[in-house]
Amino acid sequence: MPLKKAQQNFYQKELEISALLEITQAINNNLPESDLYRIYEFTLRANLQIGKMALYVKEVDWECMVQFGADQDFTQIALELESLELTEISQISETSNPDSPFQEFDIIIPVMHKERLLAFVFVKGMKGTTQVADTTFIQAISNIMLVAIENKRLARKQLEQQAYQRDMEIASNVQTYLFPKDLPDSGRVEVKAFYKPCQAVGGDYYDYIPLEDGNQFLVCIADVSGKGVPAAILMSNFQAAVRTLSRNTPTPVEGIHELNYQLVRNANGENFITFFMAVYDFRTKQLRYVNAGHNPPIMLNGTDEIKLLSEGTTVLGAFDPLPFLNLGVIDDIEDFTLFLFTDGVTETFNEDEEEFGSDRLELFLASHADESLTNTHKNLLKVLDQFRANNEFTDDLTFLSCRVNNVSS
Repeated sequence: MPLKKAQQNFYQKELEISALLEITQAINNNLPESDLYRIYEFTLRANLQIGKMALYVKEVDWECMVQFGADQDFTQIALELESLELTEISQISETSNPDSPFQEFDIIIPVMHKERLLAFVFVKGMKGTTQVADTTFIQAISNIMLVAIENKRLARKQLEQQAYQRDMEIASNVQTYLFPKDLPDSGRVEVKAFYKPCQAVGGDYYDYIPLEDGNQFLVCIADVSGKGVPAAILMSNFQAAVRTLSRNTPTPVEGIHELNYQLVRNANGENFITFFMAVYDFRTKQLRYVNAGHNPPIMLNGTDEIKLLSEGTTVLGAFDPLPFLNLGVIDDIEDFTLFLFTDGVTETFNEDEEEFGSDRLELFLASHADESLTNTHKNLLKVLDQFRANNEFTDDLTFLSCRVNNVSS
C-alpha cells in the first residue's frame, strides 16, 4: 500500500511538472490571454481532475474569467466582499453564508504576488495525493499564469503609452506650424503673443497676416472645442483655410461664411470653433471685425474708455448657414491697442474657486495701457500666477496684443 501511494504521488508530481512546463512554454510563446486561460482550465481539469472551479481575477472589478463544472454561471455573479479579506486557503462553509451561490465549492484559494491579491480560485471535488499538495500547485500555477497576464497588460499599456506619446509629438509639431514665425515690431504696428497649452497639445490658435502689400493686416484668435490630436488637426485645417481665405475673399463677412462652411464639413458637427478676426486698413484708418462666439477682445485707444469688440455671429461649425452675421466697423482710428485672448485667461481660478473674470482683466489692461506690450504680458502672467496661487491652469492660456500707431505726421 505505501508503495502504491508513493507511485501515485510520483505520477501526480510528473503531471504537475508537465503542466508547469506547458504553461511556461505558452507564456514564452507569447500566446494571447484567452489561450493562457484555456491552458489553465485544461491543466486543472485534466491533471488534477477537479470537478468544479471558478477563477476570479481583478480587472476593473473582480470578474470570473474561468469556470467549469459549476451549476451556476459565475460570470454573472459578483465576488462576495467576505472573500476579499482572505489571505489564506479557507473552507467555503466558514466564509460564506448558507445561501451563498459559492456554497457549491469546497475551498477558496487566494492567489498572492508580493503581498498583493491577484485572484481567488474556488474549487470542489479535488482528487490526488493530498489536499495541501493540490492547493499548493493551484496557487503556483495560478500565480505564474496571472503574473504573466499582468506583465502582458503592462507591456501593452507601455506600447499604448508610447504610441500616445508619438501622437502627442506629431500633434505638437503640427501645432507649432499654426503660429506665425515672426510678428511685426515696427513703429507702425507691433504684435506680441503668449501661448501656454494646458496639456501637451492645446486647441488655441492666433495669427497675424499682412495683406495688400502691407496696406492692411489681419489679426485673429481661435479656440477649438476638445483637446489633443483631433483638436490640433482640426485647428491646423482651420488655420490653412484662414490664411487662404484672407487673401482670396474681399470682405471679412464672406471669409467667415466660407470658414463656417468648411468647418461644418470637416468637423461633422462634432466640434466647433470660437473665432475673432479683425482687418485694419492703414490708408482708410478703418477696422472691420467679426466675433464668432469668442471672448470679446478689448480695445484701448489712449483714453480711459475700453471698447469690447463683440459684434459678429455665433460659433463656427455648429450651424450652416450661420443664423446671423454682423460686421463690426470702427472708423477713423489710428492709435490703439487690441488685446485678444482665449477663455483660459478669464477662467483662471483661485483657491476659493473664484475666476479671474473679465472685470479684473479690463482693470488690469486699463492700468497698464502705457507700458510696453512685453511688460504688459509679463505683468499679466505675474498677476494670474498670484491669483491662482497653488491651483493649476485648467485651460490653454493664450493672448495677443496688437498696437497700432498710424498717426499722420
